[in-house]
Amino acid sequence: MRKLLTISILLSSLMGFSQDLKYAQKTLNTLTSKEFWGRGYTKNGMSKVAGFIQAQFKSFGLQPMDGKDYKQRFRYSVNTFPGEMALNINGKKLTPGKDFIVGQASIGVIAKSNLEQKDSVTFLDAKNRIVVVLQDKLTWSVAQKVNDYTEIFVKKTSLNEQPKSLAVNIENQFIPDFSASNICAVVKGTTKPDSVILITAHYDHLGGMGKDTYFPGANDNGSGVSFLLSLAKYYATHPQKYTIAFICFAGEEAGILGSKYFTENPLISLDKIRFLINVDMVGTGENGATVVNATQYPKEFAALNKVNDEGKFLVKINPRGKAANSDHYFFTEKGVPAFFLYTQGGITAYHDVFDKPETLPFTVYENLFKLFIGFNKTLMN
Repeated sequence: MRKLLTISILLSSLMGFSQDLKYAQKTLNTLTSKEFWGRGYTKNGMSKVAGFIQAQFKSFGLQPMDGKDYKQRFRYSVNTFPGEMALNINGKKLTPGKDFIVGQASIGVIAKSNLEQKDSVTFLDAKNRIVVVLQDKLTWSVAQKVNDYTEIFVKKTSLNEQPKSLAVNIENQFIPDFSASNICAVVKGTTKPDSVILITAHYDHLGGMGKDTYFPGANDNGSGVSFLLSLAKYYATHPQKYTIAFICFAGEEAGILGSKYFTENPLISLDKIRFLINVDMVGTGENGATVVNATQYPKEFAALNKVNDEGKFLVKINPRGKAANSDHYFFTEKGVPAFFLYTQGGITAYHDVFDKPETLPFTVYENLFKLFIGFNKTLMN
C-alpha cells in the first residue's frame, strides 16, 4: 500500500510539471503574438502585455505587492518607429527586419539620392544625413534619445552589389514621457511573511519597427516571463513559510529602467529580501546555464549546485562574476543578494525578428522548474 501511495504521489507530481510546461508554452505563444506587437512602444504593445500579466497573477490568487495595485507606474523617454519603414537600394525593395534595420536613435527621413562610399561597409548621403552600413547580422535595440541623422543597417547578403543609390521613407516619433509599469505580486509566507524570496523577469522587448514588422522576443524574454508565471501559478497553490514575490519589469531593454525605479521606490523593504533570482533567456539549456553573481555569493551558488547535482537537472551551471546586464544589478548595488540565471545552447537568434517561439526547444524547462523549487527550499531552510 505504501509503495502504491508513493508511486501515486510521484505520478501526480510528474503530471503537475507536465501541465506547467504546457502552460508555459501556451503563455509564450501569447506573449510573442502579433497582438502584443513585440511588447514594446507602438500599437500599445507594452500596455497590453502588462494587462495580461496582471490578469494572470490575479487569476492565480496572488496579491498586489503593495496591497492595492499590481502595477507600479513610471515614465521614461523612448524613440519609436510607428509608421513608414520603406527602403530601396539600387532599385531593390528591402524588407524591414530581414534585409535592414534602422538605428534605434535615428530620426525619420524621406529622401531619394546617390550614395558616396566611405569604406568597405559604410556609405553616405551627406545632404540628407543618412549613413548606410553593411552588416553580417542585424540586431536591434531601444534608444532613449533621437539623433539628428539616420542610420540604416543592411544585411550584406541582401544585396548583389555595393549600395549606390537609395530611396527611403522612415518615420520616427520621439516620446519624452512614455508610460510603463512594473507588475508586482506576492504569495504571503505562512510563518515568516517578512522574509522574502523574489523572482523577477523583464516582460518588455523591442516592439515594432514600422507598421508591418515586430520583434517577437521569444527567448528574450518571453521565456523568462512564462517561466516566472509558471512558478507563480505553482506557489499560489503551494504557499511556503517565506513570502514568494514576483516582479515583471518594464524598460529593461531601454537600460534596466524598471528595476532601477523599483529599487529607488521599493514596494517592499529591500532588507526583507532574503534572495532574488532574475531569469532572462531560459528557453534553451542543453548546454546548461550560467549564473551571474555566482562569485559574489559563493555559499548560495554552492547550494544551487548541490540541488542540481542531487537532482541531475542541468548538465552544468557555469559561474560568472558581477555584471550590469539585467534586472538583478540595481538590487545587488543596494545590498540585496541576487542571481541572474540564463540558459545556453539551442538557437542564436537575439534582438532580431527570428527569435520566435517555435525555435525554442524548452529542453530543460521541467528540470529548471524543479531546480528552482529545490533551491528556494534550501534558501528557506
